[in-house]
Amino acid sequence: MRVLFAGLASAGHTYPMVPLAVAARDVGHEVHFAAGEHVHAALRGLNPFRPADSFYEIYAEDLEPDLKRLRPDLVVHGWGVPEVAVAARRAGIPALWHGFGRMIPDGIGFDRPSGGVHLDICPPSLQDADFLATAERIPLRPVPFAEPGEFRGPLIYLTLGTAFGTPEVLKTAIEGLATLGTPVVVATGGVPVGPQPAHVTVQAWVPQAAAIAHADLVVHHGGSGTTLAALAAGVPQLVLPQGADQFANAEALLTAGAAVRLLPGELSADAVAEQARKASACRDAARAIAGEIAAMPSPAEVARELPKHAK
Repeated sequence: MRVLFAGLASAGHTYPMVPLAVAARDVGHEVHFAAGEHVHAALRGLNPFRPADSFYEIYAEDLEPDLKRLRPDLVVHGWGVPEVAVAARRAGIPALWHGFGRMIPDGIGFDRPSGGVHLDICPPSLQDADFLATAERIPLRPVPFAEPGEFRGPLIYLTLGTAFGTPEVLKTAIEGLATLGTPVVVATGGVPVGPQPAHVTVQAWVPQAAAIAHADLVVHHGGSGTTLAALAAGVPQLVLPQGADQFANAEALLTAGAAVRLLPGELSADAVAEQARKASACRDAARAIAGEIAAMPSPAEVARELPKHAK
């Protein structure tokens, strides 16, 4: 069976789709992946290509020539590229949505996907209640995108992702965390933060899954990828939401007892240190959700079922 994956050209949208694409290839399906060149390095072995002149988004007319060329039996597309669903429908090809976390909240610049069948990587206890009640879902275990890396724990991992980091927020968070005495690993996303104490390691890009595996605490912006990676590892979180879906993610984590939170107006170095100390009380809830995630169907299990949804 030939499967075409398609995603928005950003780490937060495309990387969550990689485990299923790899699993589909490994069980014998022919896999192709449509996305802007920015994410092609993570798609090695998955036949990545850039549709037409696509850089970030993919429009229906961008993909239509490739649908004619490849003639896939099934299209799997991210929530961030709804026009791929339009192109697949016009071509008479079955398609599945692929989520990246909780259902997109209203008012953040993305249309909420409606209709169709959704590959849902969010544990049900954290998923949007309306989406759970009304959508046709295929549960799929979230598997963090993993690059090799070696770390020694315990450590605190800090990231604001690739789009929302600012020197002010990162420096404030580092200042507060540095007072705790635990080694801190910071993924800056290229944001300058200046010289730091010896026990604070600063890198533009960190192999996140490897760092989280040794973390006692993950401090982050509330992006879906980092949220799910920390939950899968059963690690407490301190969330510093900055925009997009991050406030909704932070609220869900807070309600579940798996994280503490600081809103933008509450941020200071002392507040970061105080909330980081309190986050250890979230460990049991985080581990319970890790168990929930581990019980979800694996990418390999879901990949074997994909032919049921093909033409």
